[in-house]
Amino acid sequence: MVHAIRIHTPGGPEMMKWETIEVGDPGPGQIRLKNTAAGLNYIDTYHRSGLYKLPLPLVLGMEGAGTVTAVGSGVADIKVGDRVAYASQPLGSYSEERLMQADRVVVLPDGITDQQAAGMMLKGMTAEYLVRRTYKIKPGDTVLFHAAAGGVGLIFGQWAKALGATVIGTVGSADKAELARQYGYDHLINYRTENFVERVKEITKGAGVPVVYDGVGKDTWPASLDCLQPFGLMASFGSASGPVPPFDVNILAGRGSLYVTRPTLVTYTAKRADLVGSANALFDVVKSGKVKIEIKQTYALKDAAQAHADLEARKTTGSTLLLP
Repeated sequence: MVHAIRIHTPGGPEMMKWETIEVGDPGPGQIRLKNTAAGLNYIDTYHRSGLYKLPLPLVLGMEGAGTVTAVGSGVADIKVGDRVAYASQPLGSYSEERLMQADRVVVLPDGITDQQAAGMMLKGMTAEYLVRRTYKIKPGDTVLFHAAAGGVGLIFGQWAKALGATVIGTVGSADKAELARQYGYDHLINYRTENFVERVKEITKGAGVPVVYDGVGKDTWPASLDCLQPFGLMASFGSASGPVPPFDVNILAGRGSLYVTRPTLVTYTAKRADLVGSANALFDVVKSGKVKIEIKQTYALKDAAQAHADLEARKTTGSTLLLP
């Protein structure tokens, strides 16, 4: 028996229970691993609250790193003792040990620590598809990213800057603005004291940006559309303030034939080759020093409910780990 954070009913952080669970032997195509760290991500709150509905009871957590302790039949490229990381379903990283499909994990290279991996796999691969595939950032682009001081935001700012972009970010405080400035952002807008549409137009001399990356959702919609230049792309990849409400598609016409996409990491890494390619691109940019991964907060795994409360209260910045 091992300990894990599990919910039986959707709701607030108080629904998270520190319980013992049984973890069996790996079946065909599976591995068993001992988690050394789990990453905290906003999507975890969607699973806990029931915004994203999943079968119950449920061990939370999509992101983690650890050491392989057993392999099932048919697993050829992963062996006992390998350090591995993952950021995908099935959920279960909020656990001391777990089973995982072997084709959903990647072996960690030298130069990437377990804690780095657990703090960057989901956020870093999200940043990877955003900057390289959802909208391929080119030198000279000016782009807007909401929640610049968050986990994805700090990775995104560095990566976008390394690709030659001028990077605009929104934040909710002066402290968060100063933090984001250290991670590649050229312009920071405090949305509590400034109108971000007006500031974006000022920074771009009225042109607007070709892409807005938005993990906030309801609170930044539809003002974000007003930041886009004609044919611009709204990449709405999260709902930290709540889901984007239904909208009339004709508003995209009046704002300049705009595009909207709702990308997910699940889709961008659905194929094994895409998962490995995304992870390797992340490992390479981190090992090169162009993107630095710093863990800003750690909590004991048993205190995951407090970590969720702090995340939802916007008390955290950057990457947060839960340690078994």
